Parts: sequence; C-alpha cells; structure tokens
Amino acid sequence: MFVSHVSLESRNKTHSPIAVSGLSHTYGERRALDAIDLTVATGEIYGLLGPNGGGKTTLFRILSTHLKPQSGEVCLFGLNASYQAPEIRNRIGVVFQRPSLDPKLTVHENLIHHGLFYGQRGKVLGERAEAVARRLGIQDRSKDLVETLSGGLQRRVELAKALLPEPGLLIFDEPSTGLDPGARRMLWDDLEKLRRDQGVTIILTTHFLEEAERCDRIGILASGRMIATGKPSDLKREVGGDVIVVQTREPEEVASSIRTDLNLESEIVDGQVRITSDRADEFVSEVYRSCGDLAESVTVGRPTLEDVFVAHSGKRFQVGEEDAKS
Repeated sequence: MFVSHVSLESRNKTHSPIAVSGLSHTYGERRALDAIDLTVATGEIYGLLGPNGGGKTTLFRILSTHLKPQSGEVCLFGLNASYQAPEIRNRIGVVFQRPSLDPKLTVHENLIHHGLFYGQRGKVLGERAEAVARRLGIQDRSKDLVETLSGGLQRRVELAKALLPEPGLLIFDEPSTGLDPGARRMLWDDLEKLRRDQGVTIILTTHFLEEAERCDRIGILASGRMIATGKPSDLKREVGGDVIVVQTREPEEVASSIRTDLNLESEIVDGQVRITSDRADEFVSEVYRSCGDLAESVTVGRPTLEDVFVAHSGKRFQVGEEDAKS
C-alpha cells in the first residue's frame, strides 16, 4: 500500500515528536489497533492507559519502530515510520517492559555495549556513559554487576541506556514493572526531571491508574480503539458527579430496587451496580438501605480514571494476566 509522504506535513504535524493518523493493525483476523489518531507535543509526558489486550503493546512497538505500520501514518519528528525507521531510531530512546540488561556485566559495561549500537566510540562514549549515570544517580554503582542491583536500580540503568543517544523522545513500556512504591516514585522523579531539565518528550504505556494520573495527558485504549483522550483531571470531570458502587451477587435485583425505591438510574458493569450523581453523599445511605442484604459493599467517591474507562467502554478496568505479573 502506498503511503503519502506529505499529508501529515500539510496539517502542520511533522514537527511534533509524535503524530499518528488513522493507524490500524491486525494479527490475522484480530484487530489490535483501530483507526488510532494521536499527537504528542514537545515536552509532554503522555500516557497510554489500558488493560491487557487494549492495544498498548502494539502501539508501543510501532512507535519504537519495531513493528511497521500496516495502514495509516506514523510520524516521529516529521519522519515517517513506514520508510524512515533508521533515521527515527537515532532520535528516540526506548525502554522495554522486559529487562534488556546483561546481568553478568557491570553497569558501565552495559552502557558501553549499548552505546556501540548507536555508533558511539572511545572517549566520547565513555564520557556519555558517565554523564547519563551521573544524571540518574547511579555513578557510584558503575562497577557493580547488574545482577547485584535492586529492581529499582536496574530500571534506572535501563533508562540510562535509553538516554545515551541524547533522544528528544523517550518511549517507555510499563515504567513501573516490578517496582515497589518507593522505587516507582523515584523513577517518576527521574522522568519529570528529564522533561524539566532536558526538554525530553515522554510517552509511556501503563495499566496503573495512579501512574496515568501523573501524566500531562493520557489516551485510554480499549479493544484497539482510543476511547478517550485528554488531561486526567478533565476526563474525570466529564464523568459528571461522584460515583456510588454497589458490589452484589444480584445486580439486576439491586438496580431494580434502587430504581423503584429511590427513582435513581444506575448501570450494571461486570456485576457492579454504579450510580453517578452530584448528590451521591446524600444518597449513599438510602442506597444501602434499599439494597439490604443483597449488598456486599457500598462505596462512594470522586470519579477516578477507572470511572472514565467505565463511562467510555461500558466495562470495568480489569488487569489481565500479563499485567498482574508486573
């Protein structure tokens, strides 16, 4: 299929770190991505949020030039991923979800070996490896074998590798994989410092709702479609009120009771009964009385990104097997 070389340029998107238009991808009969449009501005931290199977991994592989687009256009810094992948690779840094370090080499040796792939050599490479190690606070561990490092430190070494070519764009697959809460916070401090001090644009995939909250903007993926985009705060505001959630084994009966007793409309999502209302605090006790013994629990709270996902997909945000391992 012939792909136009200029159509994205005609819409003034070629200078964006990422400009995607009408991207679709299939594996056999399964559609992994369905007409995805995405633009990421310089200096943004952009999150791709979705459950396992939503399309995050396929989009990550295409953006990192490990998978060629089948249809639509993907441009990074104005370079088309369909035929300019080598040029793109010189301008991006990629951190994979799966570890890509050699555990039997030291931190410094891992950085040197990775730098060779970018054509870096000799004194320049050595100085560059020291600089990224210093920037991420791992210079004191340069002579340590990677296998002796904690998960959080190993993730920092992965990040240091990605920064060797001084990329304008960092593409990060599931940053918090295998990290405890403290290590997650430290990694996010690193990412925000990179954006602030170096002007690096960051796009990341995640299934952690709290991680998506820290992004400037997010795109929510479900079944290969981009079902919502925007600032996390704006998306939550659009839900339109607080949310009452009733856990029950008889959702149809509970929804009927709430409608009859309280004249409140609800929706059933994967066995939960959910009510969105500006007066949720007032209604929660009445809802509990209406449900009686049918309710296993009744909770009320401000809208979350899970509520955004429910509102746009009609399904709960459920973590799949692969996500649960991280």
